[in-house]
Amino acid sequence: MHTTDAVTFWDDVHASRPATTGPRPNVRLTEIVTGLPPGDALDLGCGNGGDALWLAGQGWHVTAVDISTVAVERLTALAASGDLADRVTAVRCDLGESFPAGGFDLICAHYLHTPFDLDRATVLRSAAHALRTGGRLLVVDHGSTAPWSWNQDPDVRFPSPQEVAEDIGLDWTKWTIERAEAPRRIATGPNGHTAEVIDHVLLIRRTV
Repeated sequence: MHTTDAVTFWDDVHASRPATTGPRPNVRLTEIVTGLPPGDALDLGCGNGGDALWLAGQGWHVTAVDISTVAVERLTALAASGDLADRVTAVRCDLGESFPAGGFDLICAHYLHTPFDLDRATVLRSAAHALRTGGRLLVVDHGSTAPWSWNQDPDVRFPSPQEVAEDIGLDWTKWTIERAEAPRRIATGPNGHTAEVIDHVLLIRRTV
């Protein structure tokens, strides 16, 4: 990966979109995490920060990472303005080069797709190993192309949750798959437009 090119690309993507004004979490996150006891969370590719802010509002302490400086600076400012600075730490990180240190009770990777080289399987394997016993890794991928997506390639293929799990290559005596499915929903894009989309949802829990 050419880090400079990737940073510029994602800075431009986020700068071209309106900054969020508060928690706008992904629906798959809220339906899975609601009711879980709060702990330490890691948000991989935090983007506009909606997930991190919502988690912090639920009592989680969140480390949120993104390759985009624009995204990280926006989230830092939003956390401060919402009195959540003590629960949200936003860090610029190239996951192709390093993985955040520490142990976590929840790790989220929502739509961790990029046009640049990224060994996602290695990143997600590192995430699984960074879970504490009983912790969960939530991977939500695109299962269809939204009208507002940066990737409008008509030939793009969306691996199933089962394929993603196979690629991670975990020892399934130490981790278990709690959810692997492809639900549909009506999504709202950055400019308020709506469309039906498919999510590929994979939820893994560390058992040992």
